[in-house]
Amino acid sequence: MTDLRLKHLANLDPQAVALPHGTEVVTRVERLVGERRVPQGTVGRVVKIDGDAFDVQIVGVGTLRFMRRELTPRRAGQVLYALRRERAWEALLPCVVLDSGVGSKAWGLEEEGSDDDRRGVFVHPLPLTLGLVAPPEDLVREDGSATYWAYGKAIRQALRADPNTLEALFVPAAAACDPIGEWILDAREAFVSTEIYGSFGRYALGQLRRLEQGLRLAEHRATLLEWLRAEPELSLDAVAVKLAQLSPRAASSERDAVHQAKQYVKQLYRSMFDQGLIEAAELRALATFARDAAVTIDLPRELRPKNAYNLLRLIATASRWLREGAPTFEVEGDLRRRLLAVKRGEVPISDVLAEAEAMTPELEAARDASRLPARPDVARADALLRRIGEEVARRWTSKAAGPFGADAPPPPEVAWSE
Repeated sequence: MTDLRLKHLANLDPQAVALPHGTEVVTRVERLVGERRVPQGTVGRVVKIDGDAFDVQIVGVGTLRFMRRELTPRRAGQVLYALRRERAWEALLPCVVLDSGVGSKAWGLEEEGSDDDRRGVFVHPLPLTLGLVAPPEDLVREDGSATYWAYGKAIRQALRADPNTLEALFVPAAAACDPIGEWILDAREAFVSTEIYGSFGRYALGQLRRLEQGLRLAEHRATLLEWLRAEPELSLDAVAVKLAQLSPRAASSERDAVHQAKQYVKQLYRSMFDQGLIEAAELRALATFARDAAVTIDLPRELRPKNAYNLLRLIATASRWLREGAPTFEVEGDLRRRLLAVKRGEVPISDVLAEAEAMTPELEAARDASRLPARPDVARADALLRRIGEEVARRWTSKAAGPFGADAPPPPEVAWSE
């Protein structure tokens, strides 16, 4: 069977493509961390890019720095994805029509070393929308610090009251790079409704509860390793029974609780085997790993304090927007000091959750008294979509100067590949 694919995506050199933030990689050299050897072939994830140097998070080890030549993408598909992403960024960056500075600097929560995060909107030139190859819906800088959405995707996200999209549209630093960007900014009130109660506030509360449960599971993981360090001959059934007594997950019966705990242990050692941390996907190998007293396992990325503080900020932002009818993203005073403390990891997640729950009555009262419309103005959003599409077609057919006309990037070539 044949597939339609982009031409020239075969026979790629994995060393010649970018490794975007979040890419799973395999190390090509070994490292010594204290007395521990981290062998060649260890799996990790790119968490920071500094020129030709990459910080790689390795479970059970921490973050280590490698040069680009010392890493290769873990999966062949990632090579193709990275190449497509890099080409899309280079070709379509001139087509960005709205560019906004977001993140901690827009919130008044920046500290030394804070990233310069950017989001915005781009528009496909007409030829890219007419062929067999679907154009990219996102442009993402290699280090993950900038993301731009295709205008149709951005408008649909805004209609759903997506926090990231609304922030990009409403922060004071939102800047139009083209008259089309000005049209989007002029129409941004059409996307605002009391839906932000759910997409900002209730979403944040739900995520914080998941963080608390995830934290407990992470703590139980450390406990499990301690058990295996002390009693390496424990069976899977025995470990599951012990773990079921600690698990925060609800179960309909004791038998179900033990089953859930057993599945968790299996997932743990299978995941660690996939990451190259243990020699086999079985409890015996996990017990061997546990006996290494120097071993530590970092918290999952979703449990980092930065995520908890951002969720708390979302609740505060939603309450104020619902109450006042206009957004204010920069935080001040006691709330700012408290959020910075959460961000630095000085506040337990359980305390953050308690604070979020205490903010719930204010959030609900703000929704009930809000002057915002109950739903976004979909007719105005539809008219904006059509206006942008017609303008792109006009510029292309008239061969107007710029990236949507005479200087538009060429559409990708396609060819049959057996």
